Amino acid sequence: MEHPRLGPILFDTGYSERFFQAASRFPYSLYRKATPVSIPERETAVYQLKEAGIKLSDIKYVVLSHLHADHIAGVCDFPEASFIYLKAAYDKMKHRRGLAAVRAGFLPDLLPSDFEERSLPIDEQQGISLPSSYPFERGLDLFGDGSVIAVDLPGHAVGQIGVLLHTEDQPYFLCADAVWSSRAYRESRPPHWLAGLIMDDRRQYQESFQRICEFHKQHPEYRIIPSHCSEVGESLK
Repeated sequence: MEHPRLGPILFDTGYSERFFQAASRFPYSLYRKATPVSIPERETAVYQLKEAGIKLSDIKYVVLSHLHADHIAGVCDFPEASFIYLKAAYDKMKHRRGLAAVRAGFLPDLLPSDFEERSLPIDEQQGISLPSSYPFERGLDLFGDGSVIAVDLPGHAVGQIGVLLHTEDQPYFLCADAVWSSRAYRESRPPHWLAGLIMDDRRQYQESFQRICEFHKQHPEYRIIPSHCSEVGESLK
């Protein structure tokens, strides 16, 4: 996201080589065995930013949708950034270690030692009114200027958020892992029931999923970006 005043802002960081180190010893290695990962350098945030002519030091803010390892593995690559997230997301994870962390999809070593000092938890008093056609309970103004609005998308993970924003070309809805493919929200196709094994709360996931499907019907002008959608990845190359 290119903010006119704050410069380039990341929404999550994806994987990085740091993931392998963080998942190198037991029990964290179970995460790597359960979800085998390969990370071509060209797919890392660091590489893609450099290709776009953006210096790592230009990144002053990283919005974290939630704290699963595949979304935070690159945060240490941005030593000058502050981290923006919903307090509930971090509170759920910060004391987890060992198997409890692995079960929650969290690898503690991926966070820098000064993570809390550099954190800017979302001010939940900065709520704004959303149009009645938006099927979300609240909107949170991340920068106090209406440019990036966070909405709650719990279920996949505690405190998961998505963000709504407008560019010169069109509006976008970055919905993190509330859906995993564009086909899912277009055709109202919920994931296989086995996917519930990696959800924090199945009921909340279903509610978030239905909200995204409804939002798509009401606002087809928005381009919805699920973090793991291969269709989106191909279209943005």
